[in-house]
Amino acid sequence: MLNRNLLLTGIVVGILLPLTTFVLLYQVFNLLEVKGAASSSGLSPNFRIRTLAILAIAVNLIPLNIYRRKRWELAIRGVVIATSVLAISWVLYFGPVLI
Repeated sequence: MLNRNLLLTGIVVGILLPLTTFVLLYQVFNLLEVKGAASSSGLSPNFRIRTLAILAIAVNLIPLNIYRRKRWELAIRGVVIATSVLAISWVLYFGPVLI
């Protein structure tokens, strides 16, 4: 399924890749915090989670570029839809904290 030019392929990749990236980065920073290599205090509340979430969303640029080289327009459209939904949800969730 992931090797096809389908809208569903782009949506699945666009959701699963940032989710996996967020979990991996979150676990790495928790491990670093336990070992004493990273501080748990940030500049503001939820700073680490906000930053990791935006980095995880930005990881969608990788499949977007791969699909662009293959000229898979439907898969690109799926990744863009998933990225837009994730970005809007990020703003809705963290927006009130930032204002």
